[in-house]
Amino acid sequence: MYKIYSRKRFKIPKISKKIFQTNGRKHTEKSRKILTIFLILIIAFSTTKIVLDAIIPIFDTICEDKAKSIATIISNEQAIKVIKEYTYEEIFLVEKDKEGNVTMITSNIMPINEITSNIAIKIQEEIDKKGRENIEIPLRKFYRN
Repeated sequence: MYKIYSRKRFKIPKISKKIFQTNGRKHTEKSRKILTIFLILIIAFSTTKIVLDAIIPIFDTICEDKAKSIATIISNEQAIKVIKEYTYEEIFLVEKDKEGNVTMITSNIMPINEITSNIAIKIQEEIDKKGRENIEIPLRKFYRN
């Protein structure tokens, strides 16, 4: 025979007789089944709670990182698209003296406000188009490695 079949078995003591017996009187079979189901449910719910308490912080962190990554990528792409529509001369006015030296640089507020509002609108439109993203939790996250 193989080694696996010859190993020692551990025995679980029969505690059901002690639990279901009070003052020398035995509970009925129905109450025994109800208590067994109740104990199984308590174990199932407590196990679920323990697992969820371990997973939820990891899941929240991964979701936050993914959302920041998506927002950063979208905002950079949309800012580049909007800025390409304008030239430097439209945004800033450069004043020079008679010799050609720059004396003052002033900003043109109207195009700057238009740029910022267009960027915000385009970012929001792109985020709305994006929809849902799949989030995966690698097993190594559970072992803190």
